Amino acid sequence: MLETALIFDAALLPAMAVALLAGILSFLSPCVLPVVPPYLAYMGGVSVSEMEQTSHARKRVFMSAVFFVLGLSTVFLLLGMAFSTMGRMMLQLQDWLIFVAGAMIMILGAHFVGVFRLGFLDRELRVDAGDKGGSAFGAYLLGLAFAFGWTPCLGPILGAILSLAASEADVSRGTVLLAVYALGLGIPFLLVAAFFPRLKGVMGWMKRHMDRIEKTSGLLLWTVGLMMMTGQFAAFSYWLLERFPALALVG
Repeated sequence: MLETALIFDAALLPAMAVALLAGILSFLSPCVLPVVPPYLAYMGGVSVSEMEQTSHARKRVFMSAVFFVLGLSTVFLLLGMAFSTMGRMMLQLQDWLIFVAGAMIMILGAHFVGVFRLGFLDRELRVDAGDKGGSAFGAYLLGLAFAFGWTPCLGPILGAILSLAASEADVSRGTVLLAVYALGLGIPFLLVAAFFPRLKGVMGWMKRHMDRIEKTSGLLLWTVGLMMMTGQFAAFSYWLLERFPALALVG
């Protein structure tokens, strides 16, 4: 029984890696990346040029970004709890949940590789949150609005991670996966807010090389999805535990 629990702990690590990659891909998507600087400036109540030129403006924007990330994380954590609770009530369907999660991740990977394109993942989306800029509470509300308002764009990515959370059939573990997804999406916002002038070049490079980034990430996602559908994800967890015995101490 203990050995099974330890392997299950080790199995969570690859799933966390998938959730983190999914969060980063969400940030890099055409829905989000192009609007990050103006969105951050709006949250902080400054202009983009002020955010670029003055450290005081960047500090203000960074604090707003912290509350923004807390807002979007609140939504994702609640979703993680809800879906993992649902998975717990459907334990007899756990194998099917893993299969569905794998299929969704494969479809997502195929989109990023370019086998086919899901149009709504390439669409730039904006949220009209009203006059909420310039305050911590307003930034938190914007985070909530972002998590809900960007759902048509992030839906397939988020849906795959929610299916993965449901397959865990454990509230705490499912919530961890959504927390990691929120980190993958939220930390880049904080980095841009803190180091905007230095990261302008990096963001420009990412936009120019988005095709290569998407194809590489898509191939990884497609492989993970295939492993989940064929049961190799569990086998990989066994391999991790044998190759790195220290993982037995996790959990």
